[in-house]
Amino acid sequence: MRGVRFIAAALFAIAGTAALQADLKKALAEPDLEKRSKLAMENAFAAYQTARDAYQKGEMEQAQASIDEIEQSVDLAYQSLTDTGKNPRRSPKWFKSAELATRDLERRIASLQDQMSYTDRALLDKVKARVQQVHDELLLGLMEGKKK
Repeated sequence: MRGVRFIAAALFAIAGTAALQADLKKALAEPDLEKRSKLAMENAFAAYQTARDAYQKGEMEQAQASIDEIEQSVDLAYQSLTDTGKNPRRSPKWFKSAELATRDLERRIASLQDQMSYTDRALLDKVKARVQQVHDELLLGLMEGKKK
C-alpha cells in the first residue's frame, strides 16, 4: 500500500513539472514579446507556489525543479523585454509591470527562505540573486533609459 502511494506521489510530481514546462513553452510560443514577458512572470509565480508546496511536503527534487523554473521564467521575461528594443522610459508599461512583479517575487522568495531550515536555505540563494539582479536592471532602465 505504501508503495502505491509513493508511485502516485511520484507521478503527480512529474506531472507538475511537465505542467510548468508546458506553461513556459506557452510563453515561448507567444509572438508578442511584451505579452511573452507577462506570461513568463505568471509562470514564475506558479513555479514559486509549486516550489513552496513541494518544500513543505518534503519533496526536495520537485522543489529544486520548480526553483530552476522560476529562474528560467524570470530570465525569459527579462530577455523578452530587452528584445523589444524599446526604451523603458518612453514605453514603461511592460517594463514597470515586470519590475513590480520581480520585486514581489523577490519578497516571496525571501519569505520562503526565512521559513526554510537553515541547511536548506542555500537552495534559493541563486534564484534570489538572479531575481534581484533582473529587478535592479529593470528599475535602472526605467530610471535612466537608454544611452543616446
